[in-house]
Amino acid sequence: MYDVVVVGGGPGGYVAAIRSSQLGKKVALIEKEHLGGTCTNKGCIPTKALLTATHLYTDIITKSKKFGIKVENISYELSGILKHMNKSIVMSRKGIEYLMKKNNIDVFNGTGIIIDKNHIKVNDKILESKNLILAHGSIPAVFPPFDKIDGIWTSDDVFTMKEIPESIVIIGGGVIGVEFATFFSALGKKVFLIELADHILPFEDEDVAKEIKKALIKKGVKIYEKTRVKNVIKDDFYTVVAESENSEIEISSEKILLAVGRKPYIPQDVKELGVEIEKGVVTDDSMKTNIDNVYAIGDIRAKIMLAHVAMFEGIVAAHNIAGESMKMDYSAVPSIIFSTPEVASTGLKEKDLDPEKIIIGKFPVSANGRARTMEEREGFAKIIADRKTKKVLGFTIISPSATDMIMEGVLAVKYGLTIDEISNLIHPHPTLTETILGAFEDTENLAIHI
Repeated sequence: MYDVVVVGGGPGGYVAAIRSSQLGKKVALIEKEHLGGTCTNKGCIPTKALLTATHLYTDIITKSKKFGIKVENISYELSGILKHMNKSIVMSRKGIEYLMKKNNIDVFNGTGIIIDKNHIKVNDKILESKNLILAHGSIPAVFPPFDKIDGIWTSDDVFTMKEIPESIVIIGGGVIGVEFATFFSALGKKVFLIELADHILPFEDEDVAKEIKKALIKKGVKIYEKTRVKNVIKDDFYTVVAESENSEIEISSEKILLAVGRKPYIPQDVKELGVEIEKGVVTDDSMKTNIDNVYAIGDIRAKIMLAHVAMFEGIVAAHNIAGESMKMDYSAVPSIIFSTPEVASTGLKEKDLDPEKIIIGKFPVSANGRARTMEEREGFAKIIADRKTKKVLGFTIISPSATDMIMEGVLAVKYGLTIDEISNLIHPHPTLTETILGAFEDTENLAIHI
């Protein structure tokens, strides 16, 4: 008899298993493929490995001469990039395997079939458990006409490529689409990015999207916004037929990448269990479903489909199973995009707020001393605060290392810090974090360096 059985070894599942074990529970984890789930094997880790390689490649091409570094005949080798990617995946996966052993978690490799809330079949074994955590994850969203055409990539398929296509159409200008547009354009390939919404990165503010659009166009990416794909024709090449507000366009390319997001993976046994399902499995803020002792975390909930959110949901589920009272707070979730420059944001967005009730501060990366030493000029930091209380409501930064700097904004939003409380902190010089300080100062027209 186990105290907890977790179905799914992705970020949410393996973290829930570890924390449950740390809290003194006997735990089993079931994973049908590789530990780490989509993030480790087909998402976060391989994507960032690819982007790290192309970022270095781009920096050498664009900056070496400015820095007095002589480099001749610069080129890349796809096999080497993929070797780095695969090494990153394997090392991350082995790290999780080690953590399973360290925490005395029984790992079963196979498809977990839920018989009822206390019994799960895996291979030829039936596991009995007091508590069940559903962490099945997600799969790429595929729909007509793309599901009827052979050879169209999803984000799961890109990592199996053996050669780089000379041209590619990316359908979807969200996080996944923008990151892959960054990767392929960095290697000098023809990239076409199609987005149905008013602008790419539709969940970010328009000024953020414009900054990244400008950077992508500079790299040669052709961007079509407010554009819907009507048809795809496959011959020697793919032909994408799409329509915008005023015209119809045809784009020919060697490959197509469908990057319109993911949908929860909810197998039949989960449906038959009787958990409430809307778009995904419904839970309360303790991660409990409508069935006693059954919890759901991560992408199967179809809410905020981010690895770090799944991880914290796993922690919350584990503590509630252990008899503690812990609830999820989604008010300060960081969103990060590994474009060039990077994007990171948290809290509320300007587009969703009454302009009469907020104050905004912005500071450009081009005015930051450390950025100048790095030959970086693109981007800005933006602070949104309540006009009356001066509490920080939202924070966005477009900058090199933005994904590492977001936590200052997360803390400010999470704990309701005020503009003065951040402005009165001494930021180290010369660092990129001074861009954040400048934005806070600018909310009251007190920015020193602009």
